[in-house]
Formats: sequence, structure tokens, C-alpha cells
Amino acid sequence: MLRPLPVGRRTGLPTRYAFRMDRSLYAVLLGTFTLRFSTGLTGALLAYYLADLPSHGGPVVDPIVIGAFAATFFAAELLLSPPFGLLSDRLGHHRVMQVGPLFGAVAVVLTWATTNLVLLGFTRFLEGASTAASIPSILGFIAMVTAHDELLRGRASARFEGATLAGLGLGLVAAGLLYELLGREAFLLNAGIYGVSYLIYRLGVSEPAGAAEAKAAEHPGWRRYLGILRASHVWLLAPTWIAINAALGVWTSQSIFQLVSEPKPGFADQLLMGGFAPLQVSLGLGMALIVFFAGLVFWGDRFKRLRRTTIIFYGILGGAALVGAGIALNHSDGMPPIARLLFAAIAIGGIFVLAGATPAALGLLADITEAFPNDRGAIMGLYSVFLALGQIFGSLVGGLAADLRGIDGMLALTMLLLALAVLPLRRLRDVEHVVGANGHFELA
Repeated sequence: MLRPLPVGRRTGLPTRYAFRMDRSLYAVLLGTFTLRFSTGLTGALLAYYLADLPSHGGPVVDPIVIGAFAATFFAAELLLSPPFGLLSDRLGHHRVMQVGPLFGAVAVVLTWATTNLVLLGFTRFLEGASTAASIPSILGFIAMVTAHDELLRGRASARFEGATLAGLGLGLVAAGLLYELLGREAFLLNAGIYGVSYLIYRLGVSEPAGAAEAKAAEHPGWRRYLGILRASHVWLLAPTWIAINAALGVWTSQSIFQLVSEPKPGFADQLLMGGFAPLQVSLGLGMALIVFFAGLVFWGDRFKRLRRTTIIFYGILGGAALVGAGIALNHSDGMPPIARLLFAAIAIGGIFVLAGATPAALGLLADITEAFPNDRGAIMGLYSVFLALGQIFGSLVGGLAADLRGIDGMLALTMLLLALAVLPLRRLRDVEHVVGANGHFELA
């Protein structure tokens, strides 16, 4: 039986005790931003590239292939996050986080060089490996340096999500402009941006206090994952986190492709189905990104006032409002402009509220690491496991939904997934005070 150590943010230190965000933590967040910028840029460039692939001598690509490519990315993250999490505990978070940009640079150069769908699928696996190597080690680092300060943990979690979403979002926004200016050569530019991420991690980050002791401690390895997965608190968080990421995965895999593809016969009643220029898509994504980022800042500063599950519940409600507004906008052809403005305002409000769900879930997982301070990377690797499971499901099923019913199908599937995310939340709320107070739970 594995029993957690009595350590964490409740170690007898005064509750007002606080760490400052030092240079290394800022560098980690900056590196997260540039790394996720490259990831988002590659994903969007690939969508434009695949839509235009026949002009480069490649085959015609359909939504199911797009979904399969997205699923391949997250399959790599799912399979490789646990071993990279274990490695970060053994070798040090700083050392392992440097591996991710190298995988990414190789992936984008190969993408630039080929139109073969099999090889392009392999590049998506390499991109997923980049994320799998980076995220558990980054989150393990953040959990370690925020162990004694709940407010700092909330802010760092929100800033991590902010850096992640800002990077991904700005990458998506920049892709439209870069593809129109550079075409497929933009993939080579992205290889250089991956190099910048590597230099930030290499030169800007130092191992935090306590890292040497954590590396020297006993690490049970794969037994840790088996034990954690038998813990009821993790299982209660998992379905909500997986369902939320599945809902997001429907859109991260399909939205750009659906918006820029030629309008399809049979979907003439859907205003959002195809025909948009890359620059139009970039403008819309940029506006949504600004709102989402503002929401992350707002909710991240409320970790001490609101329970994590309360913030997650509000986020799910915001997502439902966003879907409802999306359905209305998709069928607003012929409506007065004031009606569309109203639907857009509801969608903006939904995005703002939805933003709180991801840092709150991340905060709950970080709380669990307090019971296992020497294995933070392994436990925070579950963040990527749950995210990948959701994104794989959302990508594959989202491709089928888009093929059958276009944007309407994607919106309906999203609403269903959000409803599933609510179901286990009440049970998680009942035990939240146990995990939130001291991270204590037993592993059989």
C-alpha cells in the first residue's frame, strides 16, 4: 500500500506565506507560450495546407482524415506523457522540458517536405511527442514551486493555461497571414520558433529548490500510476476533464477546415459552413482569444474565494451558452443585424466564463500532488492523459459529426459532451475539501 507523505501547502507554514514568481517560473511560462504558439501554428498551417493539398500534387482530404490526424497527435500525447512524466521526476523537470521543442522542429520540417498522407500522419505523432515531453515536466515544475502558496498556485495555473491558450490561439491567428504570405515555407519558419523555445528552457530555467532531493528520492515508477488510477478522487476528476477536452477537441480538430473549405451541397442553411478566407478566420480567432485570455486572468484570481468545482461548473454553463449562441448564429441568415449582435454577445460571454474550467481542473490535480512531492511530474502527466483521451474522442467523433451535419453536428455533439461533464461534478464536489485541504488520500 502506498501512503502519501504529509507534505504540501499545509506544512505548518503561515497561510500568508508566499513565493514570488522568480525568473525561472517566468521563463517556463514564456517557453510554454512560444512552444504552444508553434503547436497552434503547425495545426492551423496544416489545415490550410491539407485544404490546398491537391494544388501541391497531393490527394483530396476529407473531414474524417482531418479528425484522424488530430487523434494521432493526441494519441502520441496519451501514450508518451506517462513515461516522460516519470523521466522528469528521475532526471529533473528542467532537463526533460528541453526535449519537446526538438521533436516539434523535426515534425514541421518533415511536414514542409511532403504531401504523403502517411508521412504527414507521422509528423502529427511527432508533434504529440513534443507536447508529451514538455507538459508533464512543466506542470511538475509549477507544482513544485507553488507548493506552499494557494494564491500563487491559482495564478500560476491560470497563467499556464493563459500561456497555453494564448500561444495556441496566436499560432492559429498567425497561420492565416503566414500561409498567405509564405505558403508551405511557413513550416520552416516554425522550426526556428521551436528553436527559440529550446533556448528559453535551456538558458532561462533553473531547477527549483528541493529538486535535487526529489530526484534522489525513491520513485515507484509505473506502480505510481496504477495506484493513482485506483484513487477515487482522480477518477471523479477524470470524466469531467475528459468530457470538457472532448468538447474542445471537436473544434480544435475541425473548425478551421470547415470554415475555409468550399461550401458543401446540402448545408446551404448553415451560415458558418465554408467559404471564409484565412484572414477572416484569423480575425475571429483573435477576438475569441482575447476574451478567453481575459477570462483566464479573472478566474485564476478567484481560487481563494471560490471552490474549484464551482468554477468548473460555471465554465460548463458558459460553454453551453456559447453552443446555444453558435446554433443561433449558424441559422441567422436573413435575421436583422441586431439579432446577430445579440447572439455574438452571448457567445463572447460564454467564452469568458468557459475559460475558468481548465485552470480550476489543473488546480485540483496540482492539489493532489501535495501528497506525493517527489512524483509531481508523474501525477501532472495525468493532465495530458485526460486531455489526450478527450481530444482523441472529440477529434474522431467530431469528424463524423462534421461529415454528417456540418457545423450543426459539431455544435450538437459539443452540447452533449458538456452535459456529460456535469454528471460526475457533484460527487467530486463532495470530496473536494479533502483533496483541497491537504491533498490527502490513500492508494490501495
